[in-house]
Amino acid sequence: MYNTANEIINACKEKNCSIADLVLAEEMKSSKKSDAEVYAQLFEVIKVMESSATENLEKSNKTRFQMTDGFAEKFYTYQKDHEPLVGKFLVRTMSRAFSTAEINDQMGKIVAAPTAGSAGIMPATIVSAKEKYDFDNETVAKGLLTSIAIGQIIAKYATFAGAEGGCQAECGSASAMAASALVTMLGGTPEQALHAASITLVNVLGLVCDPIAGLVQYPCTFRNASGVMNAFISADMALAGVTSIVPFDEVAQAMGEVGRALPESLRETGLGGLAGTKTGQRIRKEFLGED
Repeated sequence: MYNTANEIINACKEKNCSIADLVLAEEMKSSKKSDAEVYAQLFEVIKVMESSATENLEKSNKTRFQMTDGFAEKFYTYQKDHEPLVGKFLVRTMSRAFSTAEINDQMGKIVAAPTAGSAGIMPATIVSAKEKYDFDNETVAKGLLTSIAIGQIIAKYATFAGAEGGCQAECGSASAMAASALVTMLGGTPEQALHAASITLVNVLGLVCDPIAGLVQYPCTFRNASGVMNAFISADMALAGVTSIVPFDEVAQAMGEVGRALPESLRETGLGGLAGTKTGQRIRKEFLGED
């Protein structure tokens, strides 16, 4: 495992390879699997992501507290009948994030990349990019491999747990991983992939984790959708040559420090933020069966 952005960039230059190639070699070494076996596993991940991202686009689910019911279907239908402010492509993409979030609410099959609460971001991103650019599964898999390197750096210096670091650690990390995957799939450089990940985290530094009743439904679903937007705009910035002066590993360290500084009430306890509102507390008491 590499510890810094510079280590990754230098290794790619020395070996004349991509970040995806570095991660693939590391995985083959640690798992004793062939590249074909690793790719087969990634293709299975892609299959599950595609399923969760599309399953609820044309049907409405029902949840106990009606916090997220039918958002995927509503948003997907909206882009069919209107010209959205942000364009049809991005609305379709956000619809897919809603879909996976709803499948998670229903205890369906998802890929937690990196967490269940942020599980809509990666699937929506890769499925939409695959559709838009007609990517094959191998190209998408290379994007996923790159995202693994980003996740490893985050895991080393910060956390994926909202209970430790707020939603910046969940949806922020997922968005950073997705942004790096996008850059890779679109032929960007290792430097650009790392800049995209950095910009993504910078955009949400300090984002709190305040799910009502501790359920990853509200406001998590909205943050999955906006996390997709974050990934796309950050990838575009990096591909355009926009850079982050702070290297990705230092951005991840900053995220860890900010997360530890957040008060307990804003770290997935269901006590502060939106969870602490009158409505949030009413739902919490009902969920817990309190008078």
